[in-house]
Amino acid sequence: MNTKTSSFRQALPMTLPVMAGYWFLGITYGMLAHSMGFSVWYPLSMALLIYSGSAEFLALGMLLGAFNPMAAMTVALVVGARHLFYGLSMLDRYKGTGWRKPFLIFWLTDETFAVNYNARNASPAVMLWVSLLDYLYWSSGAVIGYLFGSLITIDLRGLEFVVTAMFATIFIDQYLKEREHRPAWVGLGCTALCLWLVGSEYFILPSMLSILVVLTVMWGKLEVERP
Repeated sequence: MNTKTSSFRQALPMTLPVMAGYWFLGITYGMLAHSMGFSVWYPLSMALLIYSGSAEFLALGMLLGAFNPMAAMTVALVVGARHLFYGLSMLDRYKGTGWRKPFLIFWLTDETFAVNYNARNASPAVMLWVSLLDYLYWSSGAVIGYLFGSLITIDLRGLEFVVTAMFATIFIDQYLKEREHRPAWVGLGCTALCLWLVGSEYFILPSMLSILVVLTVMWGKLEVERP
């Protein structure tokens, strides 16, 4: 068995929960694009080039409205700002990945971050396969949803719980593995507080900023178990 085949076989089972979530959401996205009158090239090109589910759903509505590039840029920045923190968390993990690094950076999504960060002993090749497979799941889901949008009659609402369930499982797994639980409680506390203060539409960015500030202040006192 060559190295590429081995890396693929290691990565594939790790991405199956993501495949379930991405296909359900991607199909929904493709169906929405079809219902709004876009050609197939719109969901396909946005899936390949933007590759940000939330921004892509918002982009469909913005494309039908008045041309406002500044508003589009601001929305995309706010929606994608959380990736700044993902990138900081993956600096050590992606160090020394060579030619793979640009792809690992571009293909870094919420779910890919969760899988690669949790796979502590994964090689660069395995992380690349995880990233590529997730990218293909989302892109193919968008196209499938568009092409069969007029034929699919199943109600897909609520099936995005698959992705939420995956994150909950990863959080619990990490919580049980670590002896120091204060960072986890800081994250939950800051998120809950920001959700209460600003609501569900705008809580992500202030939540991450508050978590970063609190953990920075606490850094000297934390005795977090290192991998």
